[in-house]
Amino acid sequence: MVCKANCATITGVVVLPVTVETDICNGLPSFDMVGLISSDIKESRERVRTALKNSGFLVPPKRITINFSPGNLRKSGTYFDLAIAISILQSLGVISEDISKMIFIGELSLNGNTIRVNGVLPIVLDAVSRGLDICFVPKGNIKECEGVKGIKIVPVDSLNHLVQMITTGNYEEPNFENRIIQKEDSVYDFKYIKGQMQARRGAEIAVAGMHNFLMVGAPGTGKSIIARSMQTIMPEMSKEEQIEISKIQSVAGLLEDGPVAQRPFRNPHHTATVAAMIGGGANPKPGEITLAHDGILYMDEFPEFSRAVMESLRQPMEDGVMNVTRTYGSFEFPANFMLLAAMNPCRCGYYPDRNKCNCTEHDVKKYLEKVSGPIMDRIDLCTRMNSVSYKELSSDEKLEDSATIRARVNKAVEIQKERYKDEDFQFNSDLKGRLIKKYCKLGKKEEAMLKNVYDIFSLSVRTYEKILKTARTIADLEGEENIKERHLAEALSFRVIDGKDS
Repeated sequence: MVCKANCATITGVVVLPVTVETDICNGLPSFDMVGLISSDIKESRERVRTALKNSGFLVPPKRITINFSPGNLRKSGTYFDLAIAISILQSLGVISEDISKMIFIGELSLNGNTIRVNGVLPIVLDAVSRGLDICFVPKGNIKECEGVKGIKIVPVDSLNHLVQMITTGNYEEPNFENRIIQKEDSVYDFKYIKGQMQARRGAEIAVAGMHNFLMVGAPGTGKSIIARSMQTIMPEMSKEEQIEISKIQSVAGLLEDGPVAQRPFRNPHHTATVAAMIGGGANPKPGEITLAHDGILYMDEFPEFSRAVMESLRQPMEDGVMNVTRTYGSFEFPANFMLLAAMNPCRCGYYPDRNKCNCTEHDVKKYLEKVSGPIMDRIDLCTRMNSVSYKELSSDEKLEDSATIRARVNKAVEIQKERYKDEDFQFNSDLKGRLIKKYCKLGKKEEAMLKNVYDIFSLSVRTYEKILKTARTIADLEGEENIKERHLAEALSFRVIDGKDS
């Protein structure tokens, strides 16, 4: 008799249902596994056989065939061990209960204990959509399942523990009491940042509309502290965003203490490879770009990243997704992030201070050209940061804290959500084409002002659109329904570096 157990595989970040089928019959003793499986699943054959033996279950010397259905779908991962073991035990008659509405996820050690695996949360959520009733997961994964409704989550210590629960119907209840609550980093706060009022304002506008933001300044001007502090003013997550971010982090193995409590902030080193950024491996895992989804991707020393890495940003910055192609298929990863880039004005970092900088004009130009035109075209706000004066540094003036700024940001985000409730996006930075004209209407004065600037500076169409989108966000921060001249003027101030349109 063929016995079946439910499981699933993850392709990229997409969950695909898999049925583990077992047949045990007379013949030459063998243990075969088929169904377009990867090497890590093939290795589970010895793990499962030894785990069964050490758990006290006798596997007879018969012909055992395990099939992973559907056969045309490539499968990988170590979360099939429990499903394999249960289907074998049902074939042997150890388990007679109906398991068709159950799903089994987890790896087994040689002594039969369960081992934590990656990607449990998206599999559990997929099981809910499939109408399954009970999901068995390793005890080490139970915390990330907190808050999941519509299915009974059962923690499993060992294979014996699992068999006992199935045969008796007494299922262990999950314990979430010891979950470590993720807290936002309070070390960084805008109230501690002296000077740099333009950059502070740019950070607020950027997070309110999820605009890509570039800071240019010498070492020590505060680029890093502003970047780190931007985590504290990011808009609150919706329930849908929290689930999506949690699923990505689960697949990457970063979700240990329950659903995420704050938006991601990823800070890859400038030596990061293309594979590290976009995702790599035989079965590609999320890279830094995807791990920054719905959050910030901070790239310090921006021109020092390889050209290939910077060019890999172009598609996700435009489309909000990252496509990775392998010989056996194409994978799509979500990648709707805000790029936050920081760079020095030249290789030594001190241009135009001729007391410290010896770079020629050619050297400066060559350094800035490391960031390609197409990437600069996708950056909405740019600001030049100069050294903080002693007067600013020693001032006792009380500055706005992150909580105050974040309150404004949240209000602006709510305005955008209401405005775009009938669209497939929610931030001003996502406006394109005809939608810019629809949602960024100008009065006669504002139209005349922008036309004058457009002609004087010979702006490109893309720059013109970015000014409108930025002005729309500034207006939202002020709670204004219409874009005013002051909003356009402030948006323009974030498009000029060293007298040139960025």
